[in-house]
Amino acid sequence: MKMKIPAILIASSFALLLGACASQQAAETPQPAPAPQPQATAPAPAPQAQPVQQPAMAMNPLHDPNSILAKRSIYFDFDRSNIKPEFNALVEAHAGYMNSHPSAMIRVEGNCDERGSREYNLALGQRRADSLRKAMVLLGVSDKRIETISWGEEKPRALGHDEAAWAQNRRDDIIYTHE
Repeated sequence: MKMKIPAILIASSFALLLGACASQQAAETPQPAPAPQPQATAPAPAPQAQPVQQPAMAMNPLHDPNSILAKRSIYFDFDRSNIKPEFNALVEAHAGYMNSHPSAMIRVEGNCDERGSREYNLALGQRRADSLRKAMVLLGVSDKRIETISWGEEKPRALGHDEAAWAQNRRDDIIYTHE
């Protein structure tokens, strides 16, 4: 019987050795991926159409609060009708808009503060409106597209009786009558 034990030990050691080698080989050898199964019953879904983003409609710069063209008033010093340099960019922007939009027409409304006689303020308001008209004509706008009117002191923006209110009332307002 002594012979049988070493034979069994040798056989079982040999089997373990083969098993260990086989498991190492199985771990090192990559397994092939299973082949995809064809689906005969359900068709592939159609690709989903992505929504097309439309470009935003360009806002008319006259109505865009972030545009310089949204500003429509030019302010004057006391008893003056010359356009202050700080308003040159505003005048140029409105003239540029009118030059690029041949159907645009404006009315320039000249205004004054309450100081001075009614007749004097009407004349000063007209000089202010004419001053803006002249500047826009020099920038290429046809004078036929610019109407001027003076309201004198009749349409105040501020109702106070101090310099802050008067400064708001000494102005030209640009009104687009046809865009």
